[in-house]
Amino acid sequence: MAEGLADANVSDVVRVGSQRLIGEILNMTGDKASIQVYEETSGLGPGAEVVTTGMPMSVELGPGMLDNIYDGIQRPLPEMRAQSGDCISRGIDVPALNREKKWDFVPVAKPGDKVNPGDVLGTVQETSAILHKIMVPNGISGEVVSVESGEHVVEDVVAVVKDAKGVEHKLTMIQRWPVRIARPYQKKYVPRRPMNSGQRIIDTMFPIAKGGTAAVPGPFGSGKTVVQHQLAKWSDVDIVIYIGCGERGNEMTDVLMEFPELNDPRNGEPLMKRTVLIANTSDMPVAAREASIYTGITIAEYFRDMGYDVAVLADSTSRWAEALREMSGRLEEMPGEEGYPAYLASRLAQFYERAGVVECMGGDSRQGSVTAIGAVSPPGGDISEPVSQATMRIVKVFWALDSSLAYARHFPAINWLTSYSLYLDSLAPWYTEQFGDSYMANRDKAMHILQEESELQEIVRLVGQDALSPADRLTMETAKMIREDFLQQNAFVDEDAYSSYAKQFRLLDLILHYDVLCREALEKGADMNGLFAIDAREKIGRAKMADAATFSADYDAIDAQMKEEIANVIAGGEDA
Repeated sequence: MAEGLADANVSDVVRVGSQRLIGEILNMTGDKASIQVYEETSGLGPGAEVVTTGMPMSVELGPGMLDNIYDGIQRPLPEMRAQSGDCISRGIDVPALNREKKWDFVPVAKPGDKVNPGDVLGTVQETSAILHKIMVPNGISGEVVSVESGEHVVEDVVAVVKDAKGVEHKLTMIQRWPVRIARPYQKKYVPRRPMNSGQRIIDTMFPIAKGGTAAVPGPFGSGKTVVQHQLAKWSDVDIVIYIGCGERGNEMTDVLMEFPELNDPRNGEPLMKRTVLIANTSDMPVAAREASIYTGITIAEYFRDMGYDVAVLADSTSRWAEALREMSGRLEEMPGEEGYPAYLASRLAQFYERAGVVECMGGDSRQGSVTAIGAVSPPGGDISEPVSQATMRIVKVFWALDSSLAYARHFPAINWLTSYSLYLDSLAPWYTEQFGDSYMANRDKAMHILQEESELQEIVRLVGQDALSPADRLTMETAKMIREDFLQQNAFVDEDAYSSYAKQFRLLDLILHYDVLCREALEKGADMNGLFAIDAREKIGRAKMADAATFSADYDAIDAQMKEEIANVIAGGEDA
């Protein structure tokens, strides 16, 4: 609690004490303010000076964010380490964007042009993968007076715009934006295109749309982090914002060590060239953990405004919710269920609602999207707890990780019976346009077989598999093929780590065609065990390990062999 801050406002950033620790005003009563400090507060005592900056918690937006690692309040960790060593000292003040690096600014606008917020003034080739667009900041419009091409640091004036009142605004390559306020856009659309992750259980069974929202709940060791790594590497988005929010330090270390070494499958460049990492581990101050989510989504919205597709991966929103609970307790607010603040659900909704497909500000009608995917870490894997339940009411895709699948080494350990996607209807026209009606029909049939298997397993536990009819035995065998040959995927085998839509479609089509042919054969009196033992079945299982070109060439051969061998089994049964 600080006094004498009558001129300050709620959400203003302040500097506290002789070390000038960064903090934010949470609420005010008269000239007294409750402040959350984003750093360790030990040593502070009565009489410590508090100075307000007069601005809310904001981020700097401009060239230099990609291929960088920030903490929860957008302080660059590599630069901080260079200044203070491995142990970051309190109160250190390092600008988010490098003030010394020069960027080659190429003008798009020219003197005399009329510009409005969001219009592109020029471009900077930030990395080999991303062209950074320097846009007119919100609230400024008018006529371009001058544009300066050539190499500039981010604080140099690159354009001057005169507004309707004759006031000239000197524009640099930096924009500042309050993290708790969503950036504006012209129009929001219903997501119509899927985000291709290369993971078969996601893309075919429970797809997410570009601009959609998803949650990945699961207990310890079920593979949440690996799923997010796979999404970061393979998803067909332009930019990835990875927020490590309150997870264990060793997990975050793995991310920081692995991401710079990963190659972008689209262009062979390092994946970091289109990635921003926000590292805020569980031992960092709780207030910064709460801010890190907003920092990440604001950076994502900025790149969305350039017309890019952006994926925000938050690991995990449960730790963020715990930070909310801790701060709410300090403020003596009335607790809700399990001690979480009563506004938990609305705060989660504020985060996920900032996802979407939008028409960006500016006159060129460009579209961009933000896809928000949050990991949820319910204690003991119990998704009846408040964070999981509030998240389920908000997101449209729910990939439920199952510890029993993980222990059985079935990865991704997404449970096909408890997961769901509400984007199937809106994405169906895209699948139909690309692959005809068969894609969604195959998906629905595969899900039906898996659900039938779950019901038959109850019977098998009671009376054994031999009591099943041949048709039910075939259902069990087909379901096993779907699980092991289609849904199961190895992230550490290059040929299996990623599956294109075409490969997914053909692989599932082979399995279901096997099911159809075997049912016809059973009706003709074929031997059930003979059908299960044909060589083509083993080839179907191995097909997923083939690269795309080889699989495409082998598809027709496997299908033809399968038909021939099943016909031989039928003939053998008739001869007997």
